[in-house]
Amino acid sequence: MEDCNPPLPSREFTLMVNRKPQEIIAPAEPTPHELKPLSDIDDQQALRFLVPVIHFYAANSNMTGQDPVGVIREAISKALVYYYPLAGRLRQVADGNKLVVECTGEGVLFIEANADATLNEFGELHPPFIGIENLLVPNSYYGITDCPVLFIQVTRLKCGGFIFSSCINHTMCDAFGMFQFLMAVSELARGFEAPTLLPVWERHIFNARKQPRVTHAHPEYEGVISDTIISPFSEDADMVERTFVFKRDDIAALRSHLPPHLHNCSTLDILLSCIWRSRTIAVFPDDDDEVRIIYPVNVRNRFNPQIPQGYYGNAFAMCAAIARAGNLSRKPLHYAIELVKEKKHAITEDYMKSLADFMVTRGRPQLMLSKAFIVPDNTRIEFQQVDFGLGKAAYAGVATGRLGPVEGICSHCIGSNNEKGESRILIPVCLPSKAMKIFTKELEKLLLFGSSKL
Repeated sequence: MEDCNPPLPSREFTLMVNRKPQEIIAPAEPTPHELKPLSDIDDQQALRFLVPVIHFYAANSNMTGQDPVGVIREAISKALVYYYPLAGRLRQVADGNKLVVECTGEGVLFIEANADATLNEFGELHPPFIGIENLLVPNSYYGITDCPVLFIQVTRLKCGGFIFSSCINHTMCDAFGMFQFLMAVSELARGFEAPTLLPVWERHIFNARKQPRVTHAHPEYEGVISDTIISPFSEDADMVERTFVFKRDDIAALRSHLPPHLHNCSTLDILLSCIWRSRTIAVFPDDDDEVRIIYPVNVRNRFNPQIPQGYYGNAFAMCAAIARAGNLSRKPLHYAIELVKEKKHAITEDYMKSLADFMVTRGRPQLMLSKAFIVPDNTRIEFQQVDFGLGKAAYAGVATGRLGPVEGICSHCIGSNNEKGESRILIPVCLPSKAMKIFTKELEKLLLFGSSKL
């Protein structure tokens, strides 16, 4: 496991960003004015938040005479003709807690900015980023209903590079859907007449049945008393953020210590289990605590017929592996892996129909987040490939490790290539400083000795 948190540059670095006034980018052509209901998976309470994604780009000789802000602004306008619901506004209708998109054609919020910094001054490109609050659209603009669903800032760097950040309302699309939209923008920026993959709405695929029937257990949402989420950490906790880097050798080392029947388990199964186990030891010392790791499972290939190519809505199930803290902490790593694998493989088309029925009949409840750890997997989404005609991204992925309804309960698995082109997985983690030291030590023990010697 590589130390992805080297010292900051030798001179003191304070990021100064000059933002221009906000503007609204509307579709380049007239679009239909209509109401489009979200699916019963889209508008669940757990997805009513914004997801910040950031792309860092180095200066490129192809940029000579081109302004990335102008190129991207025009491409967004063109892409919104195809993705016109993203130019609309979410409305809450009287029927329960249902959300619909009013396709108004108003547009997305856009900010042009300039930073007095070079790309090199950011050091190793991974969360936490210096001055991240200045590289995203200010959160004072954010909301869920009756406001833009997408917020974008493009920041020029004095070295000739630039930073592209976006915050999308998660009810509108998942990570695959956001990537699809950004690829459309990048293709139009490079001169394509139309996106290679055209968008598909079809949100009815994930709607409840006319006669709802919950045929599966959905413990991810059971036991929620209130939508108010209480932090597992004290108000005065010294929260720190660190990114952990896993290379192929690290995964191979962990895999080598597993029993034979788990040698072919996925990299994700191994990493989820490692960080869940280590975090539990660091945060929940009570053996009787019921702890859970929650992770989305993509279902695009689990339907028959398959979900249409181009579907950009939320097409995943939130899964929870659940254990007693004492069992998870003391038993070998493969105990956690088997829990994660078992739940993931249970997600079927019928399960998703049951989940949609559950959402409608139970009032779209919040996730059960007591003693939970949420870890989405973005390793299969190549955000670094988004190229606006000015080169591929040096880093692309979530903008911060402090995501989630409260700090410290959500991380991400981010696929990334280093400067040598070597693949690796980044996992930003946010914990109180004391817990972070224990978490780091437990991860190092797993890598050095494997689960068999713990």
